[in-house]
Amino acid sequence: MTSVLPFLTVVALALSPAPSPAQARTADARPAARVEEPTKPADAGAGQVMKDSWLTTKTKMALVKDKRVKARHITVETQGSVVILRGKVATVAERIAAEEVAKGVGGVKSVSNALQVVPEVQRKSVDLKDDEIQKAVKGRLEKDGGLKDADIKVRSDNGVVTLLGKTPDAKTKTRAADLTRGVPGVRALRDELR
Repeated sequence: MTSVLPFLTVVALALSPAPSPAQARTADARPAARVEEPTKPADAGAGQVMKDSWLTTKTKMALVKDKRVKARHITVETQGSVVILRGKVATVAERIAAEEVAKGVGGVKSVSNALQVVPEVQRKSVDLKDDEIQKAVKGRLEKDGGLKDADIKVRSDNGVVTLLGKTPDAKTKTRAADLTRGVPGVRALRDELR
């Protein structure tokens, strides 16, 4: 564990944005802009993606450092400064601790805690069952001709299936959700399709 922390620190520093020499110049040192050339606004989407990536990295590092949490069982994603925690934890206390750690990371607006509590003794059987559920849902979605234009990813955690990705319209999104609910073993559905 101690050898992982220096590695993660190096990775985090390597991923941190560094100003380019052009950005480091002050406004006074820049040549005057020509009036006929309108300035283009910076791409806010790319900036948000970079910020989200950085928040994901910081959150993962914070989870690794915290002794109350087994970070290897937790997947972290960030969208619009909202951290999403997914995976399986052994206890309710570990689930709460993971959420507290994520909320403590600077820049995080809120945390969506989708962690499932699965005791260690049940983890192997639950993981096998989740793999079967995930394969069954993927198979059902791939066989449906109405979903051929959809880009859908499937995840299962203790029978809670999450659909991620994009669909061309609301009808396709509803169809994917209905097909998923019909798969044996699906206890609940988290529809994160756009």
